Amino acid sequence: MMNNLFSIFDPSTSYNFSLNWFSLIIWIILAPFSFWSLPSLFLTSWKILLKKIFKEVSNNISSIKNKNLIFLISIFISILFSNFFGLFPFIFTPTSHLIFTMLLSFSFWFSLLIFSMMNKFNKIMSHLVPLGSPIYLSFFMVLIETVSNLIRPITLSVRLTANMISGHLLIHLLSSMMVEIDFFIFLLFLMILLLILETAVAFIQSFVFMMLISLYINEI
Repeated sequence: MMNNLFSIFDPSTSYNFSLNWFSLIIWIILAPFSFWSLPSLFLTSWKILLKKIFKEVSNNISSIKNKNLIFLISIFISILFSNFFGLFPFIFTPTSHLIFTMLLSFSFWFSLLIFSMMNKFNKIMSHLVPLGSPIYLSFFMVLIETVSNLIRPITLSVRLTANMISGHLLIHLLSSMMVEIDFFIFLLFLMILLLILETAVAFIQSFVFMMLISLYINEI
């Protein structure tokens, strides 16, 4: 039962050439087609959403670092599409694998760490002791701040992976119960509600991941 349950996260296929990881870059292929399509409700809503997110991120970081906006929006879009496509049947979800989210989080965190150590070493060191901390607590504050900085990529990756895995497991468990004809309508209603909830979770987790990265950039 457990093997069948977690087999939905298996990235392997019976084909010689696996396209499961193709869901990571499919949004890059689909995005240019929106330039040639007529304005629709979906495209209009998507543009309004991106403008609001762009404004939110702009308010979150300093004006000097606005050059990072495109980078942050790209992170949001890539994770959002990866989460969203994973809700469709027979499409692999990379963000449900800890190795992928860990690699993503560590690459961003390590890049920011190296950049800050090379360019703003004194500022980074000053952040380890919050302003107004008693001198006798300085050692413990440095230790606590160091640990909190080191676990950032772990919390980023685990948060995203755990939320995606839990939602997919609930959908899989509920769909396996739909063979019961007596409760089909009720289970179908629950499935629709759960899919709506998972769509919201996919958006929220993408937004949270992007905002946390922007906060880390703003500390530099």
